[in-house]
Amino acid sequence: MTKNRVVDWALAEYMAFGSVLKEGIHVRLSGQDVERGTFSHRHHVLHDQEVDKRTCVPMNHLWEQQAPYTVCNSSLSEYGVLGFELGFAMASPNALVCWEAQFGDFHNTAQCIIDQFISSGQAKWVRHNGIVLLLPHGMEGMGPEHSSARPERFLQMSNDDSDAYPFSEQFEVSQLYECNWIVVNCSTPANYFHVLRRQILLPFRKPLIVLTPKSLLRHPEAKSSFDEMVSGTTFQRVIPENGPAAEAPHEVKRVIFCTGKVYYDLVKERKNQDLEKQVAITRLEQISPFPFDLLKEELEKYPTADLVWCQEEHKNSGYYDYVKPRFRTIVNHTRPIWYVGREPAAAAATGNKNMHLVSLRRFLDTAFNLEAFEGKT
Repeated sequence: MTKNRVVDWALAEYMAFGSVLKEGIHVRLSGQDVERGTFSHRHHVLHDQEVDKRTCVPMNHLWEQQAPYTVCNSSLSEYGVLGFELGFAMASPNALVCWEAQFGDFHNTAQCIIDQFISSGQAKWVRHNGIVLLLPHGMEGMGPEHSSARPERFLQMSNDDSDAYPFSEQFEVSQLYECNWIVVNCSTPANYFHVLRRQILLPFRKPLIVLTPKSLLRHPEAKSSFDEMVSGTTFQRVIPENGPAAEAPHEVKRVIFCTGKVYYDLVKERKNQDLEKQVAITRLEQISPFPFDLLKEELEKYPTADLVWCQEEHKNSGYYDYVKPRFRTIVNHTRPIWYVGREPAAAAATGNKNMHLVSLRRFLDTAFNLEAFEGKT
């Protein structure tokens, strides 16, 4: 990959960690199976095949004057471990402290730490904390216990106002300064690289919730070029459409807004249906605080298009309830934002692979049926 100047997810993470270690910033990663990575993608600890318990962490041998890298597998006790990491991050505000759940929904046994300390710690005790939660998330037919990191819960506890249209000179950074935490769902390795670096290089600390991928770890399209990571590049809160649709915005019939993995399903389906000029797809990478400013530009660019929010999660979970009133605020309630995705459900996902694929097919058909919302109010 380095020969071709491209990175996948694991290499982008490695580069983010390595680059801050070089700057003297301690990086700590703990969680279940983080040394290898739950999905066998990380390999941060090498094991001697001949000598028991003899290991090497290559990232601790990059530069003479580097900071230490601590990577440690933890027990399956999320409540205790997350409480410890929260304390570590509070005591060491200049360290990048990350906790990774084996699957995103496993944070629910540490819900107490999240509710009482992470979401409201600054409001209650004026304590900044820069802890990073890495939560593998995505509907992949793996059943209700291994699919959803419950993004709706983090979004519901976010303190940004859905009805306020806040504009200031330093909009992007003032939003970050005033929020209680940051929720992101990156669709490219480069953006993940940037958000990890931004987290520790900001002059203040906020918790960062990252909905991380599973199948995208090895997806051939989910790669980034070095050009998106060199000096002068930054984290993109929104990745706008940059294909044929963006070149003739007045001919676009529909703009689909989405976040995370479903983007790759949508792009593939759009190509299959030959709708690359009629349908624009814009990715929301930072969901909270909501990027009102960038989305306003996108909405104004396509004045006659249908606006659709598409998600792979069920309607009563995911992002729809959070993004809908905010989109409505941007357009001053003059245009509807239509929902495309799975029906409401009590369980986070189906455990039946066929049902999973049928529901995926159904919402992709709706997403690209340009007559789907005609005559509806």
